[in-house]
Amino acid sequence: MISIIVPVYNEDESIVILHGEILNVAQLHHLDVEILFVDDGSKDNSWDKICELSAVHANTRGIKFRRNFGKAAALSAGFQAANGDIYITMDADLQDDPMEIPNFLKKLEEGGPAKNGQPFTPLDVISGWKKVRLDPWHKTFPSKIFNKMVSNLTDVYLNDHNCGMKCYRAPIFKEVRLYGELHRFIPVLAAARGFKVGELAIQHRARKFGHSKYGMRRFIKGFLDLLTVKFLTGFGQRPQHLLGGAGLLSFLAGSLGLGYLAITWIIRLWEPDLFPPLHDRPLLIYAAAFLLLGAQMMTIGFLAELITAFQGKDADTYSISDTTNVQKNT
Repeated sequence: MISIIVPVYNEDESIVILHGEILNVAQLHHLDVEILFVDDGSKDNSWDKICELSAVHANTRGIKFRRNFGKAAALSAGFQAANGDIYITMDADLQDDPMEIPNFLKKLEEGGPAKNGQPFTPLDVISGWKKVRLDPWHKTFPSKIFNKMVSNLTDVYLNDHNCGMKCYRAPIFKEVRLYGELHRFIPVLAAARGFKVGELAIQHRARKFGHSKYGMRRFIKGFLDLLTVKFLTGFGQRPQHLLGGAGLLSFLAGSLGLGYLAITWIIRLWEPDLFPPLHDRPLLIYAAAFLLLGAQMMTIGFLAELITAFQGKDADTYSISDTTNVQKNT
C-alpha cells in the first residue's frame, strides 16, 4: 500500500480537486493507496471538506490538530497514522502534480547509480526537484542559495531540499524523528542513518488558490535549523568532539598568550623599557578571555556527553538494513 500524506492549512478550495486527481492517478496505474489529510489548525472549511471526503471514500482519512503546530508536526502525525509500505508527501495547494506519483515509485524501484559492483543502488528516499519553478524570483533565488548551502554542509547533494513532494520507504520513520521545522531535512537525517537518497525532477504547477504560507522568515528559520541538523548528524552522539575541540583550541590560544606575556614580564625585570607594563597590554585581556572561554566550552562538552550517554542509553546508534542467520546469545 502507498500512503499519501497531505498537510493542510487553509486549503479548502483545493482539497477536493487534489483528492480527485490522486484517485484518478491511482485508478489509471492500478495503485493501492490511502490518502491522509492532516489539518494543521486551519481556520477555513478545510476540515469540513476532509470529513466529507472521508465519509464517501473508505481509503481517505483525516487528522485534525487543535491549533497550528507546523508542517513537521503534521507530517509526523501522518507518518504515525499511515499503514502503507511507501509514504508519499505532497502539498495541498495543487502545485504538486499527483501524476508524478508513478514516477516516484518507478525511481524508487530503479534505484540510483551502480556502486560496489551492484547493477543499481536501492533507494529509500526520493526527493522531488522543481526544476522549472513557477514562483517569483525573490523566492527562487534565496532558495537556490539555501539548497547549495545545505548540500555543501551536509554532503547530501540535492537541487531542491525544500520540495514538499517526496517519497519514502516506511522503515525510515522508525529511526528518524521530526520536531520543530526539520521536515525539509528528512533526506539529510535519513542519509545520516545510512539510508540511500535520490532525486527526481518533477513538474511544478502555478498556484490556483490562496497564497503562499511562507515568507522571508522561513529562510532565517531554515538556516538555524540547518545548524541544528548539522550538529545532530555530525556530532549528535559525540558533542564533545565539537564543543571540546573548539574549547581546546581556545584554551590553547589563551595559554599561549599568557605564556608569551609571562616571558615578556620576566624580560622586563631586566629591561624595563623593552616591553610596556602588563596593565597596558590588550593581549592580557584577550588571552584571559580565550582561556576562560575554552574552559567553559570543554565543561559544556562534558555535560553534553553525560546527557547524551544518559538519554541515549536505550537508543541504537546504528541502523540495520538486513540480517541473515542471526541468533541471539543467551
